[in-house]
Amino acid sequence: MIKKENYAYMLVLFFVVCTHFTAVAQDKYRKPALENKKSWSMIMIPDIQNYVKWGRNQPILDLMMAWIEENIDTLNIRMVICVGDLVQNNEKLANDYDGNQSTQRQWTAASGAFDRLNGKVPYIAATGNHDYSIDEEGNRSSHYNTFFPADKNFLNQKYLVQNSRDEAGQQTLANSAYEIKDLNGRDYLFLTIEYAPRDTVVAWAKKIADMEQYKNHRIVMVTHSYLTPKDELGTGEMKWLYWKPYQVDGKIQKSKLIELPASNNGAQIWEKLVKPAGNIEMVLSGHYSGEGYKKGVNDQGKAVHQILFDAQSMGGGSRSGNGGDGWLRILEFFPDNQTVKVRTFSPLFGISPTSQPHAWKRDSRNEFTIQFE
Repeated sequence: MIKKENYAYMLVLFFVVCTHFTAVAQDKYRKPALENKKSWSMIMIPDIQNYVKWGRNQPILDLMMAWIEENIDTLNIRMVICVGDLVQNNEKLANDYDGNQSTQRQWTAASGAFDRLNGKVPYIAATGNHDYSIDEEGNRSSHYNTFFPADKNFLNQKYLVQNSRDEAGQQTLANSAYEIKDLNGRDYLFLTIEYAPRDTVVAWAKKIADMEQYKNHRIVMVTHSYLTPKDELGTGEMKWLYWKPYQVDGKIQKSKLIELPASNNGAQIWEKLVKPAGNIEMVLSGHYSGEGYKKGVNDQGKAVHQILFDAQSMGGGSRSGNGGDGWLRILEFFPDNQTVKVRTFSPLFGISPTSQPHAWKRDSRNEFTIQFE
């Protein structure tokens, strides 16, 4: 006969075991899939600089792009967006503690990774601060146009409807817009503007948003530096540095931070461009390590969903880490044209049964739903 106290103990033990196996069942790995078969999706790639600056990390970026390529049909991917910092250094020859790949190798790795998507899905590769060189007055230059020309991906060329110029006066995709019509009955404009956009670029983007031909479009905008992990718009002067022509103790020397002339921070982009526009309803950004979300209201009383995602400090950090653990985001746009489900997934962890339990970030900062109005 079982004693009363032993019986109670066995009940507790049974409950604990059942709870454990239920939790394990709930955490069972699920391959990424659309929740609604009529949805379409957009992939958001965070800063990739820490993948390309180390030769050992570049295969992780290739894996991420291979995963996107394999899931274009499964997830009905209609656009891929990278939020900038495509390289660590726009003007590096010698190796130092912050990467063993030259500028040429970094740009080649970044451009080559996107080659997997050419002819299969359009993509936007935004520019970040690391993608520029500056002089002592803060004037910018970049190898971006060489490695991301307009005809690199014919689908980009197909959907490209607007573009502006860089600081050197050259036509560039760093400031450009792509029109995709009839995504579940809704027309979209995907707009990208350079890091710390100059006043002329902000004015150009505002004119695009105000055009009669786009008044009923939903605009998704991407710029590198905009929202912080504190869910606040970036403030302060926009600055960058130049790399001095010598090393000390294995470190390439940097200048002091230099203000970029006529540039705009996140708060200024909001006030001058996003808030006055009635059709910019989503802004995607990186730059600041971590996650962020802020729901704003524009001058027309419509919600603007502003999302930060930068995983470069994950996977061990920037000096000795793997570049970001392969994290990316899947944004599923439901057929009601209002609901968007945001999920955070790592193809790196998802590739093996050993690591698959870690392939999803399930916390509220990384998995959430937003509603367009």
